[in-house]
Amino acid sequence: MADSKNKSKKNSIVAQAEAKANKIVNDREKAKAKGKKSGAKKPNGVVKYFKDLKSEINKVTWPSWNKVLNNTIVVLIGMCVSGIVIWGIDSALTALLKLAAG
Repeated sequence: MADSKNKSKKNSIVAQAEAKANKIVNDREKAKAKGKKSGAKKPNGVVKYFKDLKSEINKVTWPSWNKVLNNTIVVLIGMCVSGIVIWGIDSALTALLKLAAG
């Protein structure tokens, strides 16, 4: 009696699993068929990349020539100042090391 209950229980579980699997397969097939019916080709990945790139470049607000020139001058001055500061620290530490070494 217990064996027949276990078998029927196993059979119902197997039947439920099969039903779920069939539903998943059917849903996937429907989704594939739906995608194929549209007839629209998906663009190639490289082509899509360059189209997106062009779109993004058109959205960029490019600085004016005067702004670029001013920013370049500020960067060059900042580099010179920081170079002089590093040179000064290096010279001072070298002199201190020579003094300590005798």
